[in-house]
Amino acid sequence: MSFIADLIKTILLGIIQGITEWLPISSTGHLIIFNSIWPLLPPEFFEVFKVVIQFGSILAVCVLYFHRLNPWDKKKTPEKKKETFELWGKVIIGVIPACILGFLFDNIIEDYLSANFVIAVTLIAYGIIFIVVSNHPKRPTIKHVKDLDYKTAFEIGCFQCLALIPGTSRSGATILGGLYEGCSRTVASEFSFFLAIPVMLGASVLKIVKFLIGSGSFTGTQIILLIVGTLVSFIVSMFSIRALLNYVKKHDFRSFGIYRIVLGVIVILLFYIL
Repeated sequence: MSFIADLIKTILLGIIQGITEWLPISSTGHLIIFNSIWPLLPPEFFEVFKVVIQFGSILAVCVLYFHRLNPWDKKKTPEKKKETFELWGKVIIGVIPACILGFLFDNIIEDYLSANFVIAVTLIAYGIIFIVVSNHPKRPTIKHVKDLDYKTAFEIGCFQCLALIPGTSRSGATILGGLYEGCSRTVASEFSFFLAIPVMLGASVLKIVKFLIGSGSFTGTQIILLIVGTLVSFIVSMFSIRALLNYVKKHDFRSFGIYRIVLGVIVILLFYIL
């Protein structure tokens, strides 16, 4: 019975991850809130689980954008291959700030900043920012990802560092950074997807190594849960990425800002007042 309950939790967590990773509403925040209500035990395993299942989301990006991300595609002209290598160069430049800070402060973030109150505050704060940005849009000057220069990629990567605080949203921080730098909503969203690949892959590897050093190994049940959660995250991410891109073509991010504020208030009421 315990395994069935954990399996149900895992599937729900995978669905939450697949939906919220790409929307600017904080996947980690949602996972932590859900786990506060219905815990996936032991806590040490959940800390690994909530990061490792992001691999499914990464895989969805790689599948959906395989042609654009593959510099060795025989169908590409030499110019297109060059553009692809340059894209990867910009992605690498863009992830440097978050990789350095994430590695240095991972334990501090995990121990002190994963509280529901912190998540609630960041949900509300960035919700307000999204509404303000949507009400005062900046005319986009970068309308294609290939038009990003290395300096802009690095500056967007600096915004991504804000997402190290749970509740901020990695995609939300990078999208805000992209909009600030003059990217269109589509370019900001797509570059956010690409930046996620090395960042989330590195975070997954780091969490697994730390868990194995501390606990020795995963149990058979834990391995099954990790596989199921990752698979569910992959399937759901395939749909949510397409949905977000279709949405931002015609709409701004105001609705996400409102959602964040409402959810943040609910978290405060649920865990600290009621």
